[in-house]
Amino acid sequence: MTASPVRAASVFSALDEAPMTWRHYAYWLAASGGAFLDGFSVSALGVALPLLKRDFAIRPLFVGLIGSALVLGAVLGSAIGGIGADKFGRKRTFIADMAIIALACFIGALAPNARLILLSQFLLGVGVGIDFPTSGSYVSELMPRKARNRMTVATIALQSVGMAAAALAGLAILTLRPSTADWRLLFGASGAIALLFLCARIWAPESVRWLATKGRIGDATALLKTLSIEFGEKPAKIGAEAIALTSWRPDVKARAQDVGYSALFAAAYRARTMLVSLPWMLMDVATYGVGLFTPVILGAMHFGGAGAGPIAADCVGAEGSAIVDAFLVIGFAASLWAVPRYGRITMQVAGFSGMALGMLLLLFAAMTDNGAKEHLAFVIGGFVLFNFAMNAGPNATTFTLAPTLFPTAIRASASGFAAACAKIGATFGTFVVPQLQDAWGLVGVVAAMVAVSVAGLMATAGLAHAVNEEGALEE
Repeated sequence: MTASPVRAASVFSALDEAPMTWRHYAYWLAASGGAFLDGFSVSALGVALPLLKRDFAIRPLFVGLIGSALVLGAVLGSAIGGIGADKFGRKRTFIADMAIIALACFIGALAPNARLILLSQFLLGVGVGIDFPTSGSYVSELMPRKARNRMTVATIALQSVGMAAAALAGLAILTLRPSTADWRLLFGASGAIALLFLCARIWAPESVRWLATKGRIGDATALLKTLSIEFGEKPAKIGAEAIALTSWRPDVKARAQDVGYSALFAAAYRARTMLVSLPWMLMDVATYGVGLFTPVILGAMHFGGAGAGPIAADCVGAEGSAIVDAFLVIGFAASLWAVPRYGRITMQVAGFSGMALGMLLLLFAAMTDNGAKEHLAFVIGGFVLFNFAMNAGPNATTFTLAPTLFPTAIRASASGFAAACAKIGATFGTFVVPQLQDAWGLVGVVAAMVAVSVAGLMATAGLAHAVNEEGALEE
């Protein structure tokens, strides 16, 4: 059952003009937990992999399988999560995905063998994959127009906060109680965080726009009133027309919009579908390929710790990761200001350019040997520029495009398709990077990341005509 377009539009308009209250920020935080845990789990796995290799004596091929299981699971999760969120609602779906994430983390923490680690990472990927289209749609639908770009960017930016937090947590654990079993604490910490976000999501309401699209205008309008309440205040007036809709009943003759993946490739949305999926896929090849193996790459480039013991070497790798991951957070802060100011396409092009330049610096460092001090400067400089440009540009913008370029009925499905494409790229990155490093060395790995970044830039520029007005939400 669907709502009359005119009546639903009244609710959409009231939501766009609603004041920003503490509830918006609280619901945003609850919805953004999946992005935080995605970053935390990827970075934690990067720190844990050297320890896992010693604890279970696993070979490089199995290391690649563990890394790729996380993102391969996310392909499946994204594909089904978007459709599920459009059909069953945003709230039900993101409660389910956070429960899956928590379960997967605890399975990993208690795993007696490497095969269960592989299973836990796959389940974790499924949960994260379901969360991406659901949380992106929820946040974009909940926020007033003036804050929409900023808050949607902030959601994906928490991925980088999670990565930095995991690097710091790994460094603290390895420093305070050095042991090859420290990876269990990292996985357990992820599960504890997931439980906290699960409780917050149970408290959060359903999406106003999803309710309105399903004909539940009274529920949508009541939630609008609730959103307007600050601490100790009475509900704000949201407009006589919207309030009058509380007594309205759905028009059974209203025509439903086409839903599902087939609608994404209709003439009206084909270019938009390519814009939201192809650059994101290319970005994740580079993001996951570089991010997951940052400690490994730093260790291979002799980032200190030469001749140190295994745990000390891993601690040095974690320290290096924490340093370069800090610029993910700085990039996130920059994106909150730059994306609303300069636009999504401009920042996406600029970000891919910076990523390519950062990898070129790293490529130079990998190909030359001009002394440890100068060599280290190029290594750190390349990682810093890559991480900053990625988060100030594509890592923020690719996540925000799909929730704004498609109507509510297919918004999560579009986001899910785009995220699934992205995770296919991430699967390629996490599985192929160890093999490239083994076959071609670091030069081959970094050269491939340069090419991928340039391809992302070209794809964005070529499809830029499909973008809509900044801050607008397609209906």
